[in-house]
Amino acid sequence: MTDQVSAEAAAKIAAHRARIDAIDCELVQLLNERAAESLAIRALKPQVHWGLYDPKREEEIFANLASCNKGPLYAENLREIYEAILHVMKEMRG
Repeated sequence: MTDQVSAEAAAKIAAHRARIDAIDCELVQLLNERAAESLAIRALKPQVHWGLYDPKREEEIFANLASCNKGPLYAENLREIYEAILHVMKEMRG
């Protein structure tokens, strides 16, 4: 591998990493927005006499994720990620 090819590859990696950093910031913003919505729902549930945990709703979330997924992540990957997200959302204090 020539030094020029190596430098070009390093520059491309740096550009991809910068994009990943920007995407990560967007994800953090979106997760915080999601958390705020979850807290709002949690505050309303007692008024309609609903429990805090709704397994049917979780399955709806997983089905929705699978339907809007265009890859390269598999539905199982998204389910694993969202299981962790939902766990954190349940543990949040409002």
